[in-house]
Amino acid sequence: MIVIVDYGLGNLRSILKATKTISDKVIVSSQKKDIDNANKIILPGVGYYKTAIDNLKKIKLFDALNFNVLENKKPVLGICLGMQIMTDFGDEGGCNGLSWIEGDTRILNVNDRIPQVGWNSVDILKKNKLLDEQDIKINKNEFFFVHSYHVNLKNNDDALFETTYSNKKFYSGFSKDNIYGVQFHPEKSYDIGIKLISNFIQNV
Repeated sequence: MIVIVDYGLGNLRSILKATKTISDKVIVSSQKKDIDNANKIILPGVGYYKTAIDNLKKIKLFDALNFNVLENKKPVLGICLGMQIMTDFGDEGGCNGLSWIEGDTRILNVNDRIPQVGWNSVDILKKNKLLDEQDIKINKNEFFFVHSYHVNLKNNDDALFETTYSNKKFYSGFSKDNIYGVQFHPEKSYDIGIKLISNFIQNV
């Protein structure tokens, strides 16, 4: 079973629709028992870093997620804010995160419009099970981004994808063991996004 975590800030309908094209064993839930029974976890998110962490604690999923991801090593995919709150700290609200990956989440300081809204490409920085060069050749390398913050990694070996916006390169994906995060929205990125979600469900 794949659980899309509902903590009040996710783009749940679009993610559920996208994942349902790949597997019928997908549910949206805010229940600890479902997290405990899940084989894989998707952590979405659109909104404010501190609110996301506060919500996870309020519905008593903060510790449950930590246990299932860090102890039980269940594969997890963080999307947008879901990726950002996997870091140690977020400038947005000055709040500690889940600390699944070493780094922090900072404002996207560029000479252009903030937030970045629209289509952008990714460069693959290391071999991985989420997306490879062949996937990008077959499908158009265009992902949909909506964000004002980006992840700054302590260990560059954790970097998975890189994207350039205006005058800045930033990490648009990371992976470490069973933990994956992407800054863009695969559920809104047509064929290439569906391919990424399919790879997570079938290959990770």
